[in-house]
Amino acid sequence: MTVDILILSNGPGELATWVRPAVQALRQQLANRGTEARISVVLSPCPHATGKEAEIASSYPEVDRVQAPEHFFSFLLSGKTAQNWDWHETGVVLFLGGDQFFTVVIGKRLKYRTVTYAEWDARWYRWIDKFGAMKPEVFAKVPQKYASKFAVVGDLIAEVGNRKSGGAGTGAPPLRGIELIGLLPGSKADGAGPHHPPPLRGIELIGLLPGSKAAKLALGVPLCLAIAQSIHRIRPQTRFVIPVAPTIDVQTIAGFADPKQNPCLHLFDNCSAELHLTESPFLLTENNLKIELWTETPAYDLLSECSLCLTTVGANTAELGSLAVPMIVLIPTQQLDAMKAWDGLPGLLANLPLVGSVFATAINWAILQLGKGKLYAWPNIWAGEEIVPELIGRLEADAVADLAIDYLSHPDKLARMGDRLREVRGESGAAKKIAELVCQEIEVQSNSDNN
Repeated sequence: MTVDILILSNGPGELATWVRPAVQALRQQLANRGTEARISVVLSPCPHATGKEAEIASSYPEVDRVQAPEHFFSFLLSGKTAQNWDWHETGVVLFLGGDQFFTVVIGKRLKYRTVTYAEWDARWYRWIDKFGAMKPEVFAKVPQKYASKFAVVGDLIAEVGNRKSGGAGTGAPPLRGIELIGLLPGSKADGAGPHHPPPLRGIELIGLLPGSKAAKLALGVPLCLAIAQSIHRIRPQTRFVIPVAPTIDVQTIAGFADPKQNPCLHLFDNCSAELHLTESPFLLTENNLKIELWTETPAYDLLSECSLCLTTVGANTAELGSLAVPMIVLIPTQQLDAMKAWDGLPGLLANLPLVGSVFATAINWAILQLGKGKLYAWPNIWAGEEIVPELIGRLEADAVADLAIDYLSHPDKLARMGDRLREVRGESGAAKKIAELVCQEIEVQSNSDNN
């Protein structure tokens, strides 16, 4: 018997932290049960999308076919994919991102069982067959008669820590005895790309994570370059690396370090750099500071060796937290009209021609004022308190560098932060439990079809 597993997802964060571990666990579970399955990923539109989500999903060896988000609504309405996929009689629709209502509609249309991963809330529980909840609190308000539909599976993002040395992609070799600070935008989706020799032993290596979208990179890249130069003045032996996000390339990163392409550089002492496309590409600043560009993925082995990461907000804070890697989170506001990546109506207004910058400035100012005391990094949200520093405002490179150097000079502080991250990252095993739920629903439908 051959079955179909249709995964619904949307953004780059969900693909990296939910879909990747889930499809790996599904393949293992299905093989153990002797079930032949075809895994399809259908993407819905996402305000945080980069346009390369279909490419990323297709790079996972466990996935058989992928439909891009621009074809989603025609599929939702008609039930036909852009390539007119065929479907087996038995199957399961698995929700891993987007709107939970889509699971109901598509499950009914295909006459498949439905499983939803519920991170924070569970919706449409009257029509969904099974929920895998991150925590018991997710179904605390669900009527008792639906309680049998719920199982606590844990946090999918916590799988990062378990899979850092395996899974899809080409991981970097562990780097022992090296002090690392990560400033991450991410890593290359297909694991291919330039050769990266292992860093020399006993060298202090600092990584930089400025983001993956233009709204963040415009400020993040020059800020990270300026911080790197400030640290280098105090610790000249230090090396720096940027793991390049799977949705961008080294040329994109370099563009935001070029004063001709990024007008925000003047906000950070005009700190610029040139791209050198050698076997191992790197950026070279005007002060001859070399910043390596890491394009392999996933970069979990590399990150796990970091002493500290300097990162923007986003899914990367969840991944670092799951790896228990200490971090400093940077939210620069030097140019309020540069940030135009908000969801919904604020995002539409901020991106209007001619007047968009005015709206962006007003919206960002209002959000900063109203959001004082709000937590932005995922580990802090999980803990309900600030366990990793969040620096918000007109960030000065020297001040951030001083904080980073202070942490590096006091390993006990880094150890305490790492311990707290381990406490709040959740139990591992969620991917395996979700795969088990999917397999159970396959059996339910198979038995129903036979009867």
